[in-house]
Amino acid sequence: MNRRASLALLLAASALPVSAASVSYVASKELAPAMPREFRGAWVATVGNIDWPSKAGLTTQQQQAELLALLDKAVALRLNAIVLQVRPGCDALYASKLEPWSEYLTGTMGRAPEPYYDPLAFAVTEAHRRGLELHAWFNPFRARHAAAKSAVASNHISKTRPELVRKYGPLLWLDPGEAAVHEHSIRVILDVVRRYDVDGIHLDDYFYPYPEKTAAKQVVPFPDEPSWRKYQKSGGKLARDDWRRDNVNRFLQRLYASVKAEKNWVKVGISPFGIWKPGNPPGIRGMDATKEIFADSLKWFHAGWLDYLSPQLYWSIDAPEQSFPLLLKWWAGQNPSARHLWPGLSAATIGPGRNAEEIIQQIKLVRAQPGASGSLQWSIKALNQNRDGLADKLAGQVFQTPALIPASPWLNQAVPERPVVAFGQDAAQTVSVFQWATPSGVVPGWWLVQMRFNGAWRTELLPGSQLNRTFRVPASALPEAVSVTAVSRYGQAGPAFVAQRVGKAE
Repeated sequence: MNRRASLALLLAASALPVSAASVSYVASKELAPAMPREFRGAWVATVGNIDWPSKAGLTTQQQQAELLALLDKAVALRLNAIVLQVRPGCDALYASKLEPWSEYLTGTMGRAPEPYYDPLAFAVTEAHRRGLELHAWFNPFRARHAAAKSAVASNHISKTRPELVRKYGPLLWLDPGEAAVHEHSIRVILDVVRRYDVDGIHLDDYFYPYPEKTAAKQVVPFPDEPSWRKYQKSGGKLARDDWRRDNVNRFLQRLYASVKAEKNWVKVGISPFGIWKPGNPPGIRGMDATKEIFADSLKWFHAGWLDYLSPQLYWSIDAPEQSFPLLLKWWAGQNPSARHLWPGLSAATIGPGRNAEEIIQQIKLVRAQPGASGSLQWSIKALNQNRDGLADKLAGQVFQTPALIPASPWLNQAVPERPVVAFGQDAAQTVSVFQWATPSGVVPGWWLVQMRFNGAWRTELLPGSQLNRTFRVPASALPEAVSVTAVSRYGQAGPAFVAQRVGKAE
């Protein structure tokens, strides 16, 4: 039965259809428990095979099995988002006509997985099937990482447009001062936005590179003399550091507008270095990201050129010069555009000097901080390894129940319709099906399905394309009540339709 016919069947009934079975469902005024709102994400790094795939050259089946295991771990921990690195260095972990296949898949840059599959398409489908958002993580200006071992493919930008690439230390970088670099990176990102059903576009803290130093500890200048001279000849008046910051600012402002023009619901997130400038707030010391990597993250946050900011607050709660609670509170107070603040936490540093309990306490501090509404774990490997029992503690102490990702009202405030829900069984009464749809036929981003068994509610988040839930159990094992709520791609939840079981369930 197609979607239109299914909807017509639902709307034709003045009440929920009663099957020939001894059990049926009728509309109820009962309310399911309200869902908490919290972003619970984890980074999945592909560069250097940090998180996935575990090593280059695995078979397609092995790669897929590993990714499914990570997604299942995320579900078991009641996370609700995965941030998957899809462009580590002008390469692609997806089918691209613009950049070569990443070597972290097959061991050879430019070689597709065999048998062929598209890892990003696979990841999006499987994440959504499990109720997880999938954010595609890009490195906009890094062109080749030090961990890279393969020969460079002929269609890599260092071969096709070498005038845009600078060697700096052991890495290659696109020069942010070149207009053609902005064009290329934005084209690459928009290509993914258009072709894949991703929920977010994510950038980390690599814009200009972290400074390289000589053996004498002298900073090696980034080799952008050609673009700098070009800027000066064009009449540019900014000082060099201001020009570099402006290059990043203009890129991010344009990227945000471009993504919104394509798909307004796709969230844009940035994860900058956790300190904006030393002394902000007072007592904080560390690298000045505005001078060292020319990243003015406070300007981006103030201007609203993003939907969520995830400053990398990887320090300890009681770090004397990088206090986690002080930095958290400061960032929460710097948000005039009312964007999401979801700080990054470093599960990867669990070991000597840091135990899992610190991550738990940091999550509790985030929850207690007005203006913050979630967190991101660096990275999923530490969760999968259950370092110092972190996974057990997360599931048992702070993520005991599922949570919906906070809504983004600045993007869209429309509330989805109350769905129509129907129940039916096959002739043998061995298969029971709940069907739902909105009266208008508009497909939401998600369906929040809550079911009560023996007095306890269970929650499932299903993709909007899924219009039913099937049970192959005796009638006595069917839920006592079912609540279905449409949730928009912007996170807005509509009114629920609740159905109560009646009749005998033998």
